[in-house]
Amino acid sequence: MFMPVGTSATVKTLSPAELLTAESQIILGNTYHLYLRPGHQLIANAGGLHKFMGWPKPMLTDSGGFQVMSLQGLRKITKDGVRFQSHLDGSYHFFSPEKVIEIQNALGADIIMAFDECPPYPATKRYVADSMSLTIEWTQRCRDAHKNDRKQALFAIVQGGIYEDLREECAEKLIALDFPGYAVGGLAVGEEKSYMYGITNFLNTILPQEKPRYLMGVGTPLDLITNVMNGIDMFDCVMPTRNARKGTVFTSRGKIIVKAARHKEDFSPLDPDCDCYTCRNFTKAYLRHLFNVDEILGLRLASLHSVHYYNRLMARIREAIFEEKLPLLLAEISALYGENAKVQD
Repeated sequence: MFMPVGTSATVKTLSPAELLTAESQIILGNTYHLYLRPGHQLIANAGGLHKFMGWPKPMLTDSGGFQVMSLQGLRKITKDGVRFQSHLDGSYHFFSPEKVIEIQNALGADIIMAFDECPPYPATKRYVADSMSLTIEWTQRCRDAHKNDRKQALFAIVQGGIYEDLREECAEKLIALDFPGYAVGGLAVGEEKSYMYGITNFLNTILPQEKPRYLMGVGTPLDLITNVMNGIDMFDCVMPTRNARKGTVFTSRGKIIVKAARHKEDFSPLDPDCDCYTCRNFTKAYLRHLFNVDEILGLRLASLHSVHYYNRLMARIREAIFEEKLPLLLAEISALYGENAKVQD
């Protein structure tokens, strides 16, 4: 399954009703951003994140580890946790494993993530090893602090960078703690795709077969199907919605740049094989017009199509698994989105 990213208790430009029509089964919220605004206690007082944002289906909240990692120069990592400055106003805050669990318990998502130290890429093996050890220690503390396991499933995050021996050590120690699911973190942070694919393939034989595996922050349509073949079940990424808001969408015919001049008098849908609201009712020419005159509807229609496309792609992947036709679907998606694919500009 694919989770659209609802960073601040909303998937940008889209209503919960539209997400449902796009066949979304679960969406993701961001612990770091929701902690800063509007605050986890306010959301708890509203009845939890589902009620606060009007989303009736499952939700997952991340731990904030990736966001803290990205605050270069604004954070200090210690054994106890991370002291950081808000990117909004410069105020100081402290995330410990216990604090992150407290925040996520208050938010009330169905799946919550353990607090990890996400190493940057590139990084020395010594740094990644120390980071991995800290992640394991913090994960144990998260497990001890989690008091709502009947309603919220706590997933652990396997770290270790591009180093297989560190990934194996981290995975085995976290498996021994017996979590209901396991994420693979620290990938898609600047490394070559071959490293990402290599690590997920390597972990496929190590992570428990009967429990969900979640690859965080990934990715392109080709990334999704390739990593499913490497044993991954769950994905999230801002790519489909962020790209859509900038005028680039994914389709069954490849990537399309909506604002391109060639679409000025193109009265065909974005994707003739798509049954989403956008493709059933509007043309490339109209969408190009909306983007060129900076109308918000253009961002909304493009985002709606992209989320629908990703969800339908995951449905096709599930069907291909049952029909034992996954390699055929991989070949199709690779032709559309591989290194040699052409953009339909």
